[in-house]
Amino acid sequence: MKIDREQVLKVAHLARLELTEIETEQFTTQLSSMLDYFEQLSELDTSDVLPTTRAIDVSNITRSDELEPFTNLEAILASAPDRDGEFFRVPKIMSEE
Repeated sequence: MKIDREQVLKVAHLARLELTEIETEQFTTQLSSMLDYFEQLSELDTSDVLPTTRAIDVSNITRSDELEPFTNLEAILASAPDRDGEFFRVPKIMSEE
């Protein structure tokens, strides 16, 4: 399947792209090549192939989010830039108005 110059300009217009003459010629050639490749792929028998979103299997390796008490309070407070006893000291963010 071949794409002509007018089709490239129409798509460029819809995408709000301003193409130079050289870009128009390049896209015409490149898009035609892509469509030729897709035509080759359509010749393959994919009746036994399940639909997928990726070419390789990817699994979620994150752990489940479970609430657990942390008993080492000193380790948490040791990383605080400023602390007040068993609390974090933070800058005041509300005005007195």
